[in-house]
Amino acid sequence: MTAFATAAALSLPFSLCRSSKLNCRKGVRGGFGVFAVLGEEGGLLDKKSTWGQLFDVEDPRSKMPQFKGKFLDVYQALEVARYDIHYCDWRARQDLLTIMILHEKVVEVLNPLARDYKSIGTMKKELAELQNELAQAHREVHVSEARVATALDKLAYMEELVNDRLLQDRNPAESDQESPSPSTSTQSLDTVKRKSPQKNLNVSGPVQPYHPRLKNFWYPVAFSSDLKDGTMIPIDCFEEQWVIFCGKDGKPGCVRNTCAHRACPLHLGSVNEGRIQCPYHGWEYSTDGKCEKMPSTRLVDVRIKSLPCFEQEGMIWIWPGSDPPAASLPSLQPPPGFQVHAEIVMELPVEHGLLLDNLLDLAHAPFTHTSTFAKGWTVPSLVKFLTPASGLQGYWDPYPIDMEFRPPCMVLSTIGISKPGKLEGQSTKECATHLHQLHVCLPSSRQKTRLLYRMSLDFAPVLKHIPFMHYLWRHFAEQVLNEDLRLVLGQQERMINGANVWNWPVSYDKLGVRYRLWRDAVEKGAKQLPFGKST
Repeated sequence: MTAFATAAALSLPFSLCRSSKLNCRKGVRGGFGVFAVLGEEGGLLDKKSTWGQLFDVEDPRSKMPQFKGKFLDVYQALEVARYDIHYCDWRARQDLLTIMILHEKVVEVLNPLARDYKSIGTMKKELAELQNELAQAHREVHVSEARVATALDKLAYMEELVNDRLLQDRNPAESDQESPSPSTSTQSLDTVKRKSPQKNLNVSGPVQPYHPRLKNFWYPVAFSSDLKDGTMIPIDCFEEQWVIFCGKDGKPGCVRNTCAHRACPLHLGSVNEGRIQCPYHGWEYSTDGKCEKMPSTRLVDVRIKSLPCFEQEGMIWIWPGSDPPAASLPSLQPPPGFQVHAEIVMELPVEHGLLLDNLLDLAHAPFTHTSTFAKGWTVPSLVKFLTPASGLQGYWDPYPIDMEFRPPCMVLSTIGISKPGKLEGQSTKECATHLHQLHVCLPSSRQKTRLLYRMSLDFAPVLKHIPFMHYLWRHFAEQVLNEDLRLVLGQQERMINGANVWNWPVSYDKLGVRYRLWRDAVEKGAKQLPFGKST
């Protein structure tokens, strides 16, 4: 293994050490190389060595954080975790330089000029000793790699405690942490995880009936392009059946999909002059639910339940809750410069919260979507979702993807791409072309979701005019979803049997965790919902 190959194998993301003073190799964006220096005490570095400039790193042990008292608060523990990164980098440089110097000694022993002055027995003895030293040095490198990985995990964990203020919901005594040793180990990480507060999330057991408070939001239920004159759109929402159709004024309405007469499904009928007609006995209802026609009998005052229903920006919205509707509807328009290329509706056999958990998680992509959009993606050493402390939006690192959870059930994302299936740049701003996605996860029932998917592009407008292109978009969307569904269905089955699908959240689960905390707050009737505005 060459020196640079070894360094590359140990390279770490720079974003974890923003306050670090470690040197970064020129020409390498967003990362620094982890090198090594000879000796545990660091005193054997030859300043005249050709590698001196690469490995001349100050011993950080003299700068170990010093805190009074037996316990640390979370900010002090975070500083110790960052110090561990510095220490591990310095230690790894020592280990790697040890190997390089030993390799150099092997070359010297095998030098033809040196063989003139040494016997074969002497050379064999020297090579055997060097081989043992090299084996030990390689073991030390592997130990250093494990130390670095452990320190990174601990640092990410501590950063999340600070950024999300997870200490607020816990007993202060539980957050007391003893100062770890300068040498990071797996044992020290386990200690931190045991003594550090962990946000409690218990999503297990059969899906409970939806809380009425979750209904007090505007929900998009259909695309306007699917609602033409004379057509009906049957939907399930919170385990109730509804049907959408256009009234005499051309505006959409939503009524219960059950005739008051004999409980026949109304969507099996037709729309006549802005009224939906039951196919059983011809009773007709307006968009406000009033029965205006009863053939073959005397007309009586009969109504079926209707919901507030509006059309905005190409989508049909309903308010299924008992509270007065909010005065304004959220905007789900793509950013300026984008054109809508596909609008797709699917009925999926999973609870909508599990589907939202999946959509708010990008770290699974290189493992799950290996046959579709993430084919060929490398697995990053660390995935993070960066977001304000009180936000439901942010961006993924190292992916050029911005993402937002928009209450109550929408996910918006903008992806920087160079060509289909390929990522480009470190942020969406660095990318020349983009794909914008909207996912709406309407809770149809406790094990069924109505998914509305809208895809927009800020390039290639000619694709809108290619015949049958929408069939291709739908085929691709179904391929991606099928890769997720086989996993989410397995989660759902195990959740129903008692498994907790949020048993141990980690740093890249941040947005999904915040969705769950927001939903819990809604169902508990919190006066102030977390993470900003809720409508």
